[in-house]
Amino acid sequence: MKYSIFSVLFFLVNPAYSVPHIELPQSLPGIISLLAYCPQTAKPLSMLAEVLLRGESTLSAGERELIASYVSSLNTCNFCCNSHSAAAAHLLDNGALTTVQAVKDDFQTAPISEKLKTLLAIAQQVQKNGKLVTAEHISRARQAGATDKEIHDTVLIAAAFCMYNRYVDGLSTWTPDDPEIYDAMGKELAQIGYIR
Repeated sequence: MKYSIFSVLFFLVNPAYSVPHIELPQSLPGIISLLAYCPQTAKPLSMLAEVLLRGESTLSAGERELIASYVSSLNTCNFCCNSHSAAAAHLLDNGALTTVQAVKDDFQTAPISEKLKTLLAIAQQVQKNGKLVTAEHISRARQAGATDKEIHDTVLIAAAFCMYNRYVDGLSTWTPDDPEIYDAMGKELAQIGYIR
């Protein structure tokens, strides 16, 4: 990959900026740079996120963003974790950043519904290995009031975010450190969604 003197200076002035493995737009962070780089895959990836996180569902958009944020935190994908945490906080009641953090710290003690806790337990297993989801996980979710569609959507969100996380980190995209950047991203995702 070729870098101009300006690119080198940019990296030196911005030490938190990791050098991407391929030439990406320098001013765009995370998956945003990848979507700009490859419009052919940008459209279906964005449409999938829109359907999973904003489509018709009995799970709220905030709950679904929380699942995405949690899986991203397990995958240590800072860009996805921070942006989807911010989106969840903007969508949940009272801009609940503390709730989002509590879920990432230990969802079992977080101030969320029992149903959501059972769904996060399923998402946790999917993140490790889909075969770790057992009949007992499903039974607990159903006993807590989860529908088959909610269980389906949880598994698909968790699986999709493993893909998104690995896409973002596998190409070493820029991950900003500034919380205000993520707050702005989260607000935009909460208001507009994933289709531009």
